Amino acid sequence: MKNVKTWLLALAVLCSTGAWAQIPSSEGTMETVMGMPRAEWSKAGEILMHTPGEELFNGVIHPSAGLFEDYFDVDQAAAEHRGYIEMLRKNGIRVHTVIDILEEVGIDSLRALAAKVLTYDISSIAGEDAQATEKYRQEVLGKMSRADLIRCILLQPTVKLAKTDNNTGYEAQYIQNPLMNLYFTRDQSITTPRGHIICSMNSSQRAPETEIISLCYEHLGLKPILRIQGKGRLEGGDYIPAGTISLIGCGMRTNDEGIKQMLEADAFGHDTVVVVRDHKLWQMQMHLDTHFNIIDKDLCTMVSSRLNAKPGEPEFNTCDIWTRKPGTKRYKLWKKNLPFVPYMRGRGFKIIPIDYEDEMHYANNFLTIGPRHIMAVGGQSEALQERFREAGVTVEWIPLESLIDGYGAAHCMTQVMKREVGQ
Repeated sequence: MKNVKTWLLALAVLCSTGAWAQIPSSEGTMETVMGMPRAEWSKAGEILMHTPGEELFNGVIHPSAGLFEDYFDVDQAAAEHRGYIEMLRKNGIRVHTVIDILEEVGIDSLRALAAKVLTYDISSIAGEDAQATEKYRQEVLGKMSRADLIRCILLQPTVKLAKTDNNTGYEAQYIQNPLMNLYFTRDQSITTPRGHIICSMNSSQRAPETEIISLCYEHLGLKPILRIQGKGRLEGGDYIPAGTISLIGCGMRTNDEGIKQMLEADAFGHDTVVVVRDHKLWQMQMHLDTHFNIIDKDLCTMVSSRLNAKPGEPEFNTCDIWTRKPGTKRYKLWKKNLPFVPYMRGRGFKIIPIDYEDEMHYANNFLTIGPRHIMAVGGQSEALQERFREAGVTVEWIPLESLIDGYGAAHCMTQVMKREVGQ
């Protein structure tokens, strides 16, 4: 009878909060139940990732145009990514990959997505029958295998047609707009205590990635609650849930309009939203998670240039605080232009500095998979390793030497969809 009462009490909490909690099993032991993340330090349960494939090649042959820092080996990058996934799985984390999901979704959904991106360009052929060309395109799409539909979605091909007297009467240029940045699955969406939000990417070449991620969520039964529209810009690297507050960066990749849409839709799920304003606008620190990150309820990191910046300097972060009364949906601006570092310290956070050499090696872009347990890029300085040890942080160092040349690391490559509730 005692166990029944305990179970009923847990169920009542579950129903009243809308979030899963730990519920006793029939044997009386506590089972860990996962839900929407309220805090970055809670134990990670399910993650969405994408191991890069052939779509990556076009990005590395002109890294700057591909939004990459430098050339890197495509095959080595894929091997590193698979190794990272294996490390996560050894920690009991369920990893879903985009390719695995695309191999499972309904063929009609897959074909519809491919149809959006396969283009036959007849603009240089005078008098060409557009209706006949479209019919032919649909016939080809209808015959495509699942694997080729997936290739079509990832490579975004355009066939630029021209007339000729030879052979079949056509010749063509084949142009691709491959989704080389898709492996940064942090950016296309964010996961708040309320649910999943589909972002609007700052770069037009990354815009199609959101369609793929949206399809992945729906296949997993996690229908997104909001899609950022119009002039709104929002990218997942700018969002960090922190217990009773949401942190959202506003700078290079996320703008005020995107944040406004989040606030008006009550999509954050916290009563306090901290908008962290970036005044430097530097590619190496494009998102909040490149210069600030969280390890536990009282421990975070920040790159030294931001931590030690003086008011008026570009590196000096300010923040605006939006609040609402519990149980209501309307946010109001409470404070504006507060110094961010004192604000976080005032909330009880100790800040570990990340010095320049380690920052350039993506030390700050780690993934927290549990309280004081992180996955970080290997090869950092002994000084930083000692700071982590002194703070009681367990670090699993990941070999990501190729992948980080894409301007991102351990945090950027993961979308944590579920974490343990109650931590």
